[in-house]
Amino acid sequence: MEHNKVDTKTQESYDDHQQKLVLDSSLDSRGEIPVRVRTGAWRAALFVIAIEFSERLSYFGIVTSLVVYLTTILHQDLKMAVRNANYWTGVTTLMPLLGGFVADAYLGRYATVLLATIIYLMGLILLTLAWFIPGLKACNQEICVEPRKAHEIAFFIAIYLVSIGTGGHKPSLESFGADQFEDDHPEERKMKMSYFNWWSTGLCAGVLTAVTVIVYIEDRIGWGVTGIILTVVMATSLLIFLMGRPFYRYRTPSGSPLTPMLQVFVAAISKRHLPCPDDPSLLHELSREEYTKGRFLSSTNNLKFLDKAAIIENRGNENAMAEKESPWKLATVTKVEELKLLINMIPIWFFTLAFGICATQGTTFFIKQAIIMDRRIGHSFVVPPSSMFALVALSMIIFLTLYEKLIVPLLRRVTGNERGISILQRIGTGMVFSMITMVIAALVERKRLDYTKQHHLTMSVVWLAPQFIVIGIADALTLVGLQEYFYDQVPDSMRSLGIAFYLSVIGAASFVNNFLIAVTDRLAEEISGKGLFGKDLNSSRLDRFYWTLAALTGVNICFFVIVAKKYTYKSVQLSLAIAGGGDDVEAASVQNTSKYT
Repeated sequence: MEHNKVDTKTQESYDDHQQKLVLDSSLDSRGEIPVRVRTGAWRAALFVIAIEFSERLSYFGIVTSLVVYLTTILHQDLKMAVRNANYWTGVTTLMPLLGGFVADAYLGRYATVLLATIIYLMGLILLTLAWFIPGLKACNQEICVEPRKAHEIAFFIAIYLVSIGTGGHKPSLESFGADQFEDDHPEERKMKMSYFNWWSTGLCAGVLTAVTVIVYIEDRIGWGVTGIILTVVMATSLLIFLMGRPFYRYRTPSGSPLTPMLQVFVAAISKRHLPCPDDPSLLHELSREEYTKGRFLSSTNNLKFLDKAAIIENRGNENAMAEKESPWKLATVTKVEELKLLINMIPIWFFTLAFGICATQGTTFFIKQAIIMDRRIGHSFVVPPSSMFALVALSMIIFLTLYEKLIVPLLRRVTGNERGISILQRIGTGMVFSMITMVIAALVERKRLDYTKQHHLTMSVVWLAPQFIVIGIADALTLVGLQEYFYDQVPDSMRSLGIAFYLSVIGAASFVNNFLIAVTDRLAEEISGKGLFGKDLNSSRLDRFYWTLAALTGVNICFFVIVAKKYTYKSVQLSLAIAGGGDDVEAASVQNTSKYT
C-alpha cells in the first residue's frame, strides 16, 4: 500500500514537471531547461516558417525560370538546358546531406541556419551584380547573339552558392522548427503532426509568390530587379529569424552520428558466433540514471543479427563488465535499434525515387511545354511560362488545408490513427497521383503535337492545367509524408540528416532523370532511327517519355507496397531525458508503439 502511494506521488511529480518544463534534452537561449509556456511550440515555429517562406521564394524564383534563362539568355539548346537544370537541382537537393551532418554533429541546427543563410545571400548578391556591373552583363546591346563568358561564369557561381546555402538551410531549418514541439507531450505531439502540413503551406505560399509575382517581374521588368527583391526579402527574413531567438528550444550537437552505427556493426561481427537470446531484457542497455540524453528504443524482431552487438559475454559481474567494455565490443539496445532504423529506410528511400523523377518534370519539361503554347488571357495579358507552376502551389495549399481540417479528422474516426493513415500509406497514395500525372501529361502532349501538325497553330496552355494540379496533390501527399517520415523515423540525434534524406530523393531523382533521358533517347534512335528529343519540343516525342515514366512508376508502386507492408516503425520507450539538470525527477517509462505512425 505504501509502495503504491510512493508510485502515485512520483507519477504526479513527473506530470507536474512535464507540464511546466520541457524534459526532452532541449535547452533555452540561456542554456537552461526550457519553460514550456515561454518557449517552443507555435510561438517559435512561426518565426521558422517565415524564413522558409523567403527561402522558397528565392529558390523557386530561380528554379522555375532556370530552363527559360538557359535557353533565352545563355542560348543553350533544349537538351543541354534541361540537363544543366537537372544537375543544379540534383546538387541543390543532395547538398543537404552534408549540411544535415554538420548541423547534427558539430554546429547545431540554429548556427547552421545562420551560416547557410549568409552563404545564400552571397549567391543572391552575385546573381544581382551580374546584371548591373558592366563587365558581368550578359550583353551590352539589345539583341544578344552570344552571352559573355564572364556573365555565364558569374551566373553559375551564384546559383551554386545558392545550392550550398540551401544545403545547410533546408535540413537544419525544418528540423529546428520540428524541435520546438516535444514528442512526449500529448498536446505538442499533435501540434507536431500538424506542423509539417502548415510548414508545407507556408512553403507553398513562397512558391506561389515566386511563380507569379517574381516570375512576372523577371518576364516584364528584368532579372536584375528580381535579384534585388530576392536579396532584400532574404535579408529581412534573417532579421525576423534572429528576433525569435529568446523563444526557441535548442538541441546541442552530439558528435558524429555515424560512429555509433559503425560500432554496432563491428561489435555484431565480432560476436557473430554467439547465439542471440530470446529475451531482449538480457541484452545490454544503460540505466535511466546513465542515459540522460535522448530516448530509449525497444528491441524489435527484424535484423536480429545486429542484436548480437548488445550481448554481454560474461554475465558473472554484469554491470562491471559493461562499464569496462569498449563501445566497439558492446553496444546498447538503443544504438542497435538506431542502426536498424537506418537500414530499414534504404528500400523506402529507393522506391520513392520514381516519384521524385515525376516531380522533377514540373520544373523542367512542363515549363518548356508552356513556353511554346498559347499563353494569352484576353487580348493583352500573356502568362509567363514559369507562372504555370503556381497551379502546383495552389493545389498543394488547398489540398493540405482540406487534408488537415476535413480528411484527417474523418480518417481518425475510421482508423483510430492520430495521423488518419500511416505515413507510408500517405506516401504511397501520393505516388499513385504522380503516376496519374504522367498519364495525363502524355495524353496532353500527344494532343498538342497533333493539333500543331494539323492546324499549324499553338494549343492553349490551359490544357497543361490538369497535370500541374494533379502533381500538386501528389506533392502534398508524398513530399510532406517524406518530410514527416524521415524526421520521425531517424534516430533523434540525426534529425537534420533525416530531412536531408528526404531532400536527397529529389536530388538523386534529378540525376536518374538525366540518365533516363539519355537512355530512352538512345533506345528510340536505335529502334526507329530517330531519338525522342529533338532540337525543340515540336520535333521531340515527349509523350513517349511520359508514358515510360508512368509505366516505371506503376511497377515501382507495387514494390513500394511490398516493402511498406514489411516495414517496422520506430518503437520508443517514453522517458524523461533532461539536459543538465533534473535531480528531483524520477523517470517514468511507457512504450510508444506504431499506432500513430
